[in-house]
Amino acid sequence: MTEVNESVASDFILVGLFSRSESPQLLFFLVAVMFIMGLLGNTTLLFLICVDSRLHTPMYFLLGQLSLFDVGFPLVTIPKMASDVLQGEGSISFGGCAAQIFFLTLMGVAEGVLLALMSYDRYVAVCHPLQYSLLMRRWVCLLMVISSWLAGVLNACIQTSITLHFPYCASHTVDHFFCEVPALLKLSCADTSAYELALSTSGVLILVLPLSLIATSYGHVLGAVLRMRSEEARHKAFTTCSSHITAVGLFYGAAVFMYMVPGAYHSPRQDNMVSLFYSLITPTLNPLIYSLRNREVWTALVKVLRRAGRKAK
Repeated sequence: MTEVNESVASDFILVGLFSRSESPQLLFFLVAVMFIMGLLGNTTLLFLICVDSRLHTPMYFLLGQLSLFDVGFPLVTIPKMASDVLQGEGSISFGGCAAQIFFLTLMGVAEGVLLALMSYDRYVAVCHPLQYSLLMRRWVCLLMVISSWLAGVLNACIQTSITLHFPYCASHTVDHFFCEVPALLKLSCADTSAYELALSTSGVLILVLPLSLIATSYGHVLGAVLRMRSEEARHKAFTTCSSHITAVGLFYGAAVFMYMVPGAYHSPRQDNMVSLFYSLITPTLNPLIYSLRNREVWTALVKVLRRAGRKAK
């Protein structure tokens, strides 16, 4: 109990992303640019989905939720990291570390589940277009979003409480630029092997089950696309679904590396880069991959800009 109290009373020290970089200023500039681009892209998409009635469809409703997660991911990690660089320190309180773990695990699992449910949406749109409005009714979309949030909250509560229950009575220096479960477990002075095994097992369920649904959905979609007689329809369906698959591959590839590959097989440097990938790069790319290339989104953006221009006059 004394060890636990000691760990609670002490701050953690984050090593930082730029400490190992040969050009920290350049890397900091690139991270800042991507952070701003990601926030602008996702908030713009959220705004357009809210204000344009033509985007009030199941697909864009789910994309709006994805953008919400992609706004949250960088906000949990990047401002703290930037503050540490500017102030020249990397300390984070026990409560701050707990908050990072909670919100990141929440959004990570919720986004993974949401991507799987979005693949079902594309399956219905391509394979059963005449039944789309029936199968993707408003309450079905709401149930999808609620399910993703509930899965995220449940996972976050379990992982955060168990991870921070361990005593951290030795080094409090986290070899990472934010508090992440694998990085924190390396510092515990208790035996965490059973929990790490449980974490890997749960990771298999959390990652493999959604991936199975995604693979099944897009397998049917690919078959339907190949059977289409219209070249234009085939090209549109293939372009939309290939962009979705790209986003899924980016997100799940990083997640599999972090939570299913044993820690002995990757270094802290690799962990930092992969974590930066799914916490910043993927959220920045998602608006470009999913929506900002779509004609409907550009039409809505032009409409909003014209309306703003008329009001300015």
